Amino acid sequence: MSTDDKLHQFTAYQKANQLFDLVVSDMALLSSNPLCTRLVSQQIASADSIPSNIEEGYGRGSRADYCRFLVIARGSATETRGRYEMRFKHWLPSELITERVHLCEEIVAILSASIRTLRSRP
Repeated sequence: MSTDDKLHQFTAYQKANQLFDLVVSDMALLSSNPLCTRLVSQQIASADSIPSNIEEGYGRGSRADYCRFLVIARGSATETRGRYEMRFKHWLPSELITERVHLCEEIVAILSASIRTLRSRP
């Protein structure tokens, strides 16, 4: 199995890419609203940051670097979740927000477990 296959099998990475696709779709609904311009841009950037940091950390080749980038990815997932929960509630349906928040929480949980595992290994 190649290293790229291992990256693509990492559940957090799969879910992060799924989340990004959903964010792009969700933000298209708000892109014409002038009140949302900055929020839309920030949400796409934070959602992109999750898989991007997983990729970058994985590509560094050291456990310490990988762990550091997973922490950054986790922060971006938390940021993305917060924007859905606290700011987009004014414009998006509550069911959609609940689904996206749940996906963000899944990503955070997987990343947290992975970070703990990486840090516990000698």
